[in-house]
Amino acid sequence: MIDQFLDKLTDWTTDRGRDLIFTLLFVIIALKLAKHFVRVLGRSFERSKIDKSVSGFLQSLIKWALYTVVLITAASMLGFQVTSLVTLLGTAGLAVGLGLQGSLANLAGGFLILTMKPFKVGDYIIENDKGCEGTVISIDIFYTKLRTIDNRIVIIPNGNITNCSLVNLSAEGVRRVNTVIPVAYASDLALVRSTLLSCVSRNSFVSRDETPEIFVKNFGDSAIEMGVRFNVKNDDFWKASWEFNETVKNEFDAKGIVIPFKQVEVTMKDK
Repeated sequence: MIDQFLDKLTDWTTDRGRDLIFTLLFVIIALKLAKHFVRVLGRSFERSKIDKSVSGFLQSLIKWALYTVVLITAASMLGFQVTSLVTLLGTAGLAVGLGLQGSLANLAGGFLILTMKPFKVGDYIIENDKGCEGTVISIDIFYTKLRTIDNRIVIIPNGNITNCSLVNLSAEGVRRVNTVIPVAYASDLALVRSTLLSCVSRNSFVSRDETPEIFVKNFGDSAIEMGVRFNVKNDDFWKASWEFNETVKNEFDAKGIVIPFKQVEVTMKDK
């Protein structure tokens, strides 16, 4: 049996000698071109500042896809029937895809994030599906990682991010502090307004390019709610808010402006 196999192999090699040489040359040249293409693609990824892990995964995926095409083409040049092989690969790919629907959705979501760029590393975002929010510290192939204000790491599947709305609070470079300060109904509104304006102007983080807004927002059950809006840099949002609240409390105490708290009055009537 071995002798017969060797005889058939010799005959096939003799008959296909020219095709074998051409196919070998094709494989060598095609593989070199594929490697060169992958290197050029890698340099373009570096210029576009794509995450290294994502860049490496994409290069590996494209490289093996090109290698598969080269090998199938080489087999076809040698006279092999590749139709059944392609069908088998397609069936296997479909089975794997059905088994990994969630992972493929996250992978597709990662591609969409890298392509559409709704946010980037360093942005502060709020994901509206589960209410997760924080600073983006990495965009991986399948997941995006956020760091919350209290230094927790939140890992969100990319498929969830691309399938729901989100708020990018860092997109415009500045962020608006929008707060409400309650004051007693007996308060002098002119004095309250000037005091709040003074507190904003004294804040070391406030942007001087726009005029702050101070207005009566609502009449509550036990207080007049004064709305205050002013712009700060993204990185200074929380520091500006905390400093403003502390300044307001000190100034209101100094000027006798009352910040009421919810309370219930009970009136006793004699029968």
